[in-house]
Amino acid sequence: MVEEFTPETVRERLENGAEFDLIDIRDDEDYAEGHLPEAEHVTIEELEDTVVDRDWADDVVVYCYVGQTSVQAARLIEEYGDAERVASMAGGYDAWEPPEAPAGD
Repeated sequence: MVEEFTPETVRERLENGAEFDLIDIRDDEDYAEGHLPEAEHVTIEELEDTVVDRDWADDVVVYCYVGQTSVQAARLIEEYGDAERVASMAGGYDAWEPPEAPAGD
């Protein structure tokens, strides 16, 4: 069973400088319109073609639109990649809340 991280957990990991691959598997246009900080864009098709050959970080977090396709992508990486720990971000990009602007701006 693929582990799921909440968006808050992913945010904390980014803020704390944790080393992990953050993979956005959404369409090109949606990635271009916005994505999580430091996220790498790899479509599901590209992932299928490169999962075996890629040198994965020990930890990998995958996200999609609502957190369903990313579970399948995480399983693919878990099965064929060399990552030690793979997780899907629960709720996907739709659940990601941008950080609030400081008060007074």
